[in-house]
Amino acid sequence: MPDAPNGQSSSGAVAPLRLREAFPPVATSEWDALARADLKGQDYEKRLLWRTDDGLTVKPFYRSDDLAPQESLASLRGDTAGWEAVESPTWPSTAIRADLLHDAGATAVQEVAWAIAEGVDRLAAAAAAGTRVDDAAAGVEFVFAVGSTYFIEIAKLRAARLLWATAVEAFAPADPARAPTMRLHVRTARANKGTYDPYSNLLRVTTEAMSAAIGGADTLLVEPHGFDPHLAINVQRILAEEAHLDAVVDPAAGSYFVESLTDALAREAWAVFQQIEAAGGHAAAVAAGLRDTHLHASRAAREKAVSSRRRTLVGINNYPDLTEHAPAAGPYPPAEAAAGLPFLRLAAPFEAMRARTERHAAATGRTPVVHLLTRGDVKMRMARANFCQNFFGCAGFAIAQGPDVPPDADLVVLCSADAEYLALAQAVVPATSAPVIVAGNPKDRIDALTAAGVQGFVHVQSDAVQTLTQWQDRLGMPR
Repeated sequence: MPDAPNGQSSSGAVAPLRLREAFPPVATSEWDALARADLKGQDYEKRLLWRTDDGLTVKPFYRSDDLAPQESLASLRGDTAGWEAVESPTWPSTAIRADLLHDAGATAVQEVAWAIAEGVDRLAAAAAAGTRVDDAAAGVEFVFAVGSTYFIEIAKLRAARLLWATAVEAFAPADPARAPTMRLHVRTARANKGTYDPYSNLLRVTTEAMSAAIGGADTLLVEPHGFDPHLAINVQRILAEEAHLDAVVDPAAGSYFVESLTDALAREAWAVFQQIEAAGGHAAAVAAGLRDTHLHASRAAREKAVSSRRRTLVGINNYPDLTEHAPAAGPYPPAEAAAGLPFLRLAAPFEAMRARTERHAAATGRTPVVHLLTRGDVKMRMARANFCQNFFGCAGFAIAQGPDVPPDADLVVLCSADAEYLALAQAVVPATSAPVIVAGNPKDRIDALTAAGVQGFVHVQSDAVQTLTQWQDRLGMPR
């Protein structure tokens, strides 16, 4: 009996959907070919692959064949869902402080590797003293910090559990089902927070707390950074009582992407851990300077990424709140001594520039004005004006904008199309006493524009800290 057009048979029964026939399986190679076709000749690796700070390659999509067999994280948590929300540190003084490595500039791989190595040192010492490894492992607790690289932070916590289990099992515990369970305290990071725009900090701790919840924290501390402390604990309440992130033991289990990222991060961390063991273990490697060598390189790379704005810190090195003229009063996490570990605050260079501008304004009664002179091609002038507003706003300059030559600007930035810059510079430079610079990098016109009186160029490759500091110097702002 033929089916009716609406999928019902003439008897009224609903015909089953045949989704497998309507949507046959598509091979990974076919998806890949489609992506390459859509790129229309653009470089696949440059456009679609992303490399983490640790050099891990993240693909544009993941499938089931990317999964590697690995131990269930649910069993490594003792099948306990959720986390304990805390409002102050609750970890013991003997806890292994991977969080301080994070705030010293370590990458996710380094944090996991050095934390596991320190734990193994303790297990080895306990075993040498005749203590059962089960008892020794139960006494080891870890503290990790989570930053705003959402999926990396989830994978980091999951990888730490996996590697700790592997390390403990190597000591042949009497109870292999319980001994490898990691006690994991997690707090929000400090290195990526600013003292301006505190509600951007609130947004950051929200994603960080989500990473901690999904990654498997046993306790979670959300620290207030310039916003009211009750909002810090309310972030956790919302995640638990409205989003129900505490209802599942391992919410990321089965995700092709997160499982693959966890596996890749764990493998890299294990490789670094083996380097540390080859150097004699955690204590010997620290004494030999291996940890400092690792941290120095990762810290410098992170600082450079923020200074050049390749890595965005909202409200700090991009999208500043131009109406804000002083840091938030607090509260902030207390300073914490960490033997041998520097404390990295990525916002510090930008906050120093804003403070310098504010001191100058207080002394002179006037905030230096950067005028964005917009003429010509609408699309280009608006795009470049928006770029310059964010760029100079990060140093606390007052920003004005318009097509006319201003009478009172301290710095004039021409915002237009490359082809229009020379005529524009020849008209504007003689009409103002302020230095004139160009938004963009018109390489084939640099010499002509310089000859016309243009004194500089700002563009996406400009190092913001270096360029803004130079202009503060040239405008006579005391350091």
